[in-house]
Amino acid sequence: VSNGSGLQNERITNLLVFSFLKNCPSCHFHEELAELSYELPLPAHLREEYDELQTDGNRNSHFHFQSFQGRLEQDSGSQEEVIQSIAERLAQIGDEMESQVHPSLVQNLARQFMDRNLSEEDRRKHLATAVDRVMQTCLLDMELEKKKLMLTMLLAKKVADHMPSLLRDVFRTTVNFINQNLLTYVRNLARNVRT
Repeated sequence: VSNGSGLQNERITNLLVFSFLKNCPSCHFHEELAELSYELPLPAHLREEYDELQTDGNRNSHFHFQSFQGRLEQDSGSQEEVIQSIAERLAQIGDEMESQVHPSLVQNLARQFMDRNLSEEDRRKHLATAVDRVMQTCLLDMELEKKKLMLTMLLAKKVADHMPSLLRDVFRTTVNFINQNLLTYVRNLARNVRT
C-alpha cells in the first residue's frame, strides 16, 4: 500500500467513525468530539454540521435502508457524502441495538482504555475481544462484516459516553481496528452504495 492510499484509507475511516459518533446526539461527549473535529483531516462542512447538530439536536430517526440506497443512487455526491450516509445509517441501527451491550462490558473496556501502560496493539485486542462478546449475544440479522463494523463503532460510542475523556483514545483505536480488520469491507460498502 502506497503512502497516498494509506492516508486516503485513514481519512475514510476517520470520516466514518467521526460521522457515526456525530449522529449520537444524546451522548455526553459532544464537547470532546467538537474538539476532535478540528484535529482530524475532515471536511470543513462537517465541523459546521456538527456545530449545528449541537445546537439543534435533531436527527431523522425514521430512515429506512431502501430510501437510503435510493437517495444515494440518485445522488452523484462525493465519496465523503456516501461515507457520512453509511455512518448515519449504522448509527441508527446502533441506537436500536444499544440495549444489547451489557454495561459491565462497557465499564471493563473503559477501564482497560484508562490504563496508560497499554500499547495501541493491546487496546485493539481488548476492543476485538469486546466486539466478539457482543457479536455472540447481539440479535441482529445482517452480514457479518456490517454487524462487526456497527458494533465496533457502537462500543466506541458507549465507552466515550461512559467516560468522555477517553474519546480521543477510543477514536484512534477504533480507526486503527477498522483499518486493520474491516477496511476492505468499508471500501466495498461505499463503492456498492454509489453504483
